Amino acid sequence: MMELKGKKISIIGAVRSGVGAAKLAKRVGAVPFVSDTSPYEKLQSNFDELIAREIEFEFGGHSERVFDCDVIVTSPGVPGDSTVLKEAKARNIKVISELEFAWMNCKGKIIAITGTNGKTTTTALCAHTLNTAGIKCYEAGNIGLAFSEIAADVAEDEFVALEISSFQLDHVDKFSPYISIILNITPDHLDRYENSVEKYTAAKMRIATNQSKDQVFVRNYDDKKIPDSDNTTVQQYFFSLVNKVANGAFVYNNRFVFTVDGTEEELFGVDVLSLKGLHNRQNAMAVLTAAKLAGCSNDAIEKAFSTFKGVEHRLEFVRTINDVDYINDSKATNVDSVWYALQSYEKPIYLILGGKDKGNDYSSIEELVRQHVKKIYAIGSSSGKVMEFFNPMVNVISEPSLEDCVSTARQEAEPGSVVLLSPACASFDMFDNYEHRGKVFKEAVMSLN
Repeated sequence: MMELKGKKISIIGAVRSGVGAAKLAKRVGAVPFVSDTSPYEKLQSNFDELIAREIEFEFGGHSERVFDCDVIVTSPGVPGDSTVLKEAKARNIKVISELEFAWMNCKGKIIAITGTNGKTTTTALCAHTLNTAGIKCYEAGNIGLAFSEIAADVAEDEFVALEISSFQLDHVDKFSPYISIILNITPDHLDRYENSVEKYTAAKMRIATNQSKDQVFVRNYDDKKIPDSDNTTVQQYFFSLVNKVANGAFVYNNRFVFTVDGTEEELFGVDVLSLKGLHNRQNAMAVLTAAKLAGCSNDAIEKAFSTFKGVEHRLEFVRTINDVDYINDSKATNVDSVWYALQSYEKPIYLILGGKDKGNDYSSIEELVRQHVKKIYAIGSSSGKVMEFFNPMVNVISEPSLEDCVSTARQEAEPGSVVLLSPACASFDMFDNYEHRGKVFKEAVMSLN
C-alpha cells in the first residue's frame, strides 16, 4: 500500500473505470489527471463529470504530462502493449490497474469472481444472497458500477461481490481478495493475448496469486482447463456437478451439498434455483461456497436462490408474441456462452448471431445448431464468416441491422419457438457495448405489434 495524499496519479482511459478512479483519487487526497485518446464528443458526459469535480484531463491523445506522476492507473480496456504503458514502464513509472487502485482503498472483504462465462450472473447472485442473509454486500466491477466508485464507502464488516475480467487482472500487483472464484476457462479475448490460451489462462489465475492462508480460492473442479494455483498457501475449495469434493459444494441426489474437510452438510434441492441450465447450477455452487464461508444461513441461501431474478442481457426474457418467446442474451460475447444458451431451450430457435469477431471457432456449437436452430440471422462485421460456416447446416441470411433481424423473425418464427439474440461476438462494430446492443434488441421487440 502507498500513501496517496498529495501524490500525482495519471489515469489512462476516461470511460467508467477511469472516471471512477479519478474520483477516488481526489477523494483520498491525491492529484488525478485523466488522459484518453478519444475525441471530446465521444466521451463528453464523462469529461463533464470530471469538470464538475475540478479534475484535469486531456483527450485526443496522450501528452508528455501523462508521465509527470508518481503512479499510473490504467483502465481495463487499455492493452498492456499500448505505447503509453510501454513508455511508462520504460521510465520506471509504476503501473497498476483500476482494480488494484480501488482495492488499496477498500476496507471491506472482497469476493472476487472471474471466468470466461457466468461472471455477471454469479456476481449478482452472490450479492443478492449475502444481502438476503442480512450481510451488507455491494456488487461492482465489470457488472456495471466501477469498483472505484464504491471502494471507499465499504465498511470493514461489509462485502463486495466483484466481477473481474482478465483485462482487469493484467496489471495487478498485490491484489488479494478474501475469496477468489474461477468459474470456467474457455478461449476468449485471444486477440488481446497474442492468440495464446495459455496467456489468457495465466491472466485469470492472477486472481489467486497473492492470497494468504486466511483467504480462500474457489474453482470449478469439473473444468480441467483451470490449472492448480501456484499459490500453495491459500485455502482451496471446489464445486462440481458430477464429483464429490472434500471442501466446497457438489450435487448429490439432486440436492446441493456443502462440505468442509469431508464433513457433508445437505442443504436443499437444486430445483429451488430460479435460473435455468446446468451452468447456472455451477454458478450457484460457487456462490453457495462463498456464502457459507461468509456466514450465511442455509435458509437465507435457499431463499436467495429461489427469489433471484437473473441479470439483464443474460438469457433475459423480453416478451411473448403469438407464442414466440423473445430472449435477450446480448452478454453472450463468445461461442461458449452461445453453447450454454442453445442447450437451455427445448423449443426451436431463431438465432441472431454476429458482431465483432474475436477469432471465433464455431465448431463447438455446430451440433447444437443442427439440433435446435431453425434459422440464423447474421449481423455485423462477422456476418460473412457466420454465413460461410453455418449455411451448410441451416438457413442463414444476413440482415443490415438488429432491428431488421427482429422484424424478419417476427414474420418467420413459428408459434412455440424462441427468437434468441446470442451473438457470440463483441458489440463494438455496431454498438457502444453489449448493454447498448441488448437495449436496442429489447426496444425493437417491444415495438412489435
